[in-house]
Amino acid sequence: MNNNADNYDFRKRTKAFAVEIIHLYVSLPKTDEAQVCGKQMLRSGTSIAANFREAYRARSTAEFISKLGICLQEADETQLWLELLTEGCKITNDKINDLWKECDELISILVSWVKKSKGE
Repeated sequence: MNNNADNYDFRKRTKAFAVEIIHLYVSLPKTDEAQVCGKQMLRSGTSIAANFREAYRARSTAEFISKLGICLQEADETQLWLELLTEGCKITNDKINDLWKECDELISILVSWVKKSKGE
C-alpha cells in the first residue's frame, strides 16, 4: 500500500472532486436528458471518493488494489457522463471541462498506484 500521507492527500482530493460534481449537478438544466446524465454522473463521481476511503482503510495490498480498481471504473464512468452532458445534452461550460481534466488526473494517479502496488 502507499504512503499514508499520499493516501490522505488523495482522500482530500477525491472528496473535493465529489463536492464539485455535486455543485455541477445542482446547476444543470432541469431537462430530462441533463437530469438523467447528471444523476449518473453524480453517483459515479461521488463514488470515487467513497471507494477510495475504503481503499484507504484496506487490510491488505490485494484489498487496496481491488478498491482502487473500483475507483478507476467509477472515474471512467464519470468521464463518460461528463462527455454525454457536453455532446448529448449540448451543455458546455468550463466546469465540465475542468472536472473532466481532474478526473483524467485522478485516473492517471490510480493507474500508477495499481501498477506500483502490483509491482509492475
